[in-house]
Amino acid sequence: MIAIKTEELTYTYSAGTPFQKTAIDHVNLEIEQGEFVGVIGHTGSGKSTLIQHFNGLLKPTSGRVLINGTDLWAKETNLREYRFKVGLVFQYPEYQLFEETVYKDIAFGPVNMGLSPAQVDERVREAANFVGLRDYHLQKSPFELSGGQKRRVAIAGVLAMNPDILVLDEPTAGLDPKGRDSILGQIKRYHRERGNTVLLVSHSMEDIARYARKVLVLNRSGVAMYDDVAKVFSRAEEITKMGLSVPQVTRIFMGLREEGFPVSESVYTMDYAREELLSLLGKGAGNHA
Repeated sequence: MIAIKTEELTYTYSAGTPFQKTAIDHVNLEIEQGEFVGVIGHTGSGKSTLIQHFNGLLKPTSGRVLINGTDLWAKETNLREYRFKVGLVFQYPEYQLFEETVYKDIAFGPVNMGLSPAQVDERVREAANFVGLRDYHLQKSPFELSGGQKRRVAIAGVLAMNPDILVLDEPTAGLDPKGRDSILGQIKRYHRERGNTVLLVSHSMEDIARYARKVLVLNRSGVAMYDDVAKVFSRAEEITKMGLSVPQVTRIFMGLREEGFPVSESVYTMDYAREELLSLLGKGAGNHA
C-alpha cells in the first residue's frame, strides 16, 4: 500500500509578487507503507516545504497529495483527522513545549483527539517509554529538563497520537553525539516495533546510512533520486556534484576504487566496510600495495 503519494506537486511562495519562488516543482513521489526513508538535500532544495504538505500545513499551488490513498485537499476530506495520522516533528521541537508538566505536554495531542482519560494515560506512558523517559519525568516541568530530555518530550508528544506516518525534520539538531545516537536508536526501535512509515530529514549522511532503508534526494526543487540506501550512495559522485556529502566511509572506499582496489562502490556503513576489507584481504589484495 502507498502511504504517501504526490502527483505533479508544486508549491510557490509569494506567488504573483516580485518575491515569488517555487520551492518544489512538479514532484511525483510514492512512498510505501512501513518504509523508513531518509530525506536529504542542500539548503533550499525544498525538503521542509515538501514534508509540510504531508499533513496539510501547506496547500499545494498545484498538484495533489494523497495520504493512504486520500487526497488531502478534496472537499470531502476531514483534514483535521489526517493531521493526526501524519505526525510532524519540527527542528528544535522543544521550543513548542508549553504545559506545566511533561505528562500534560505529551497528553496534549491524544486529549485533542477526543480519547478517554484511560486511553490518554496509556498513550502517554507508552510514548514516554519509547523515547526513554521514566515515570518520574512525567510530573516534572518540561523546563526543568536537559535539552536532550526536552527533545524526547516533544517527540513523545507526536508519538502519543500514534500517527500512521511519522515525519522528523532534523530531530537531533544541536545534540551531542551520544544524545543523537540515543534518540535515533529510539526512533528506529519505534519503527521496528510499530511498522509505521517514518521519514527522517537530516544533514548527517552517516545517520541516514545507519538508520534509513531508502533515501530521497531533493535537488533544484525536485526529486533527484529515490531508492534503496546502497543504490543511492553508490552514486556518490552525482551526489557530491549536487553539493551534498556522502558518508565518510563511502568517500574512503571511493578513494580505494580510484587506486584500483576491487571494492564495492556502495559501501556506506562501518559494518559493510569491515566485510569488504576482510573480503579484499582474503583475495590477496596486498598485491595492490
